[in-house]
Amino acid sequence: MNDEERKTILVVEDDPDVLSAIVKNLDHAGYRIITANDGMEGLKKVKSGGYDLVITDIVMPYVSGTGVVSALKESNPHIPVIAITGYGEIPETMAVEQKADFVLSKPVRMSDLKERIVRLLDVSETESKP
Repeated sequence: MNDEERKTILVVEDDPDVLSAIVKNLDHAGYRIITANDGMEGLKKVKSGGYDLVITDIVMPYVSGTGVVSALKESNPHIPVIAITGYGEIPETMAVEQKADFVLSKPVRMSDLKERIVRLLDVSETESKP
């Protein structure tokens, strides 16, 4: 699969260990990964566009994941977003409040993350077809 055929995912995460694990797993799964080390960098990259999906931590310095998601959804409401958080149990309403399509808690199980990515990209692709 060449680079143009790979789905592009923006990962916004301030914890270098979590970011590294996500990048390693998703790159190995065949995705093209762009990273941002905090919410401010994430906002800049969101504005450049070209992503098929965004994964963002919720609690970060400078700009929260909520701010990143809000900016993203204003410019392109159809891009799927997965929010990740270190806040134990997550109520289902949190995804809606964060404007994310799904919320995962840390530590992120990579199998769960990859499964959710496949589902969200399938739905996104189906909705974009005429």
